[in-house]
Amino acid sequence: MERQPRSAPRHGNRASVLAPVCLALVLTGTAASDVPVYVFPEPAIDGPPKHYICSKTDVSIDIDGRIDEPAWCAAPWTDEFVDIEGKDLPAPRFSTRVKMLWDDDFFYVAAEMEEPHVWAKLEKRDSVIFHDNDFEVFIDPDGDTHEYYELEVNAFGTEWDLLLTKPYRDDGTAIDSWDIQGLRTGIRIDGTLNDPGDTDAGWNIELAIPWSVLEECAHRPTPPEDGDQWRINFSRVEWRTEVVDGDYVKLTDPETGRPLPEDNWVWSPQGLINMHYPEMWGYVQFSGNNGEYTDDLVMLRLTKSSDTLIEGWPPVMHVWPGGFEATLTAFDGTVLRVNHEGRLW
Repeated sequence: MERQPRSAPRHGNRASVLAPVCLALVLTGTAASDVPVYVFPEPAIDGPPKHYICSKTDVSIDIDGRIDEPAWCAAPWTDEFVDIEGKDLPAPRFSTRVKMLWDDDFFYVAAEMEEPHVWAKLEKRDSVIFHDNDFEVFIDPDGDTHEYYELEVNAFGTEWDLLLTKPYRDDGTAIDSWDIQGLRTGIRIDGTLNDPGDTDAGWNIELAIPWSVLEECAHRPTPPEDGDQWRINFSRVEWRTEVVDGDYVKLTDPETGRPLPEDNWVWSPQGLINMHYPEMWGYVQFSGNNGEYTDDLVMLRLTKSSDTLIEGWPPVMHVWPGGFEATLTAFDGTVLRVNHEGRLW
């Protein structure tokens, strides 16, 4: 696939700002009688996605699960995780928060998870890790909702990494054979793994994800430039368990015998129980100036005011028997597009 030069306009970033508008077009389909209406569950949430300024570090980081190095101490925590459906749902039983950093070689993620009983069972790479308690990372570099990454890790440090061609709702394919070459993972457990006889404080995970791999779906050279924005989210899966014969066993529904549904706690809420709505992920802006922060949404290019982004409304619709494409014109003349599969560009 052709890669855009470094100097190309960052259409993916601007399209991401308009993602909620474009998602509404995809969810409602079109009014043409000869075109099928595409109906998907609609995120029920009020308010913009979360945002985070990710600073560049000029010191090396040991990937050992300890989040006490000077570079990490200078980085802010994200907001506490909430239920995947939003803050109006019951608050998570245990605290989760994340920090991010970057340098010329890696995108760094550190997560701190409160957990009184740290357990894991899966030790084979590319197992379905969310069958254990886990921590998950979702990355859409250019914000077009297609071609994005998913990484899941449990308390053993067992990894499952996937490349998604597009969301499952659009018949997307998960490429399970894809691997993050050069991925570095560090786990630190404040307690004892798989020991029901004590009470743990929790566990930390530290990740170093190489830009050389993330570049594939960014469609431009990496690392990102100062001011670039990527769509990113984090999820934590937590199962309810009991101790049976010295082992952690998932609680089951007495009527079906199946495990009770897992809890899903996230950084930027999705508005529904589905992580594969990239339109709802948070905005991470990469800063080359360590330690400089702002909460000015205009400065961060995170304003959701359509008046400053769009010159014309409604969007122009192009409809054909198999789908549609809608176009919007931004203030600088850039044309933004969304099609019936939810792709933004």
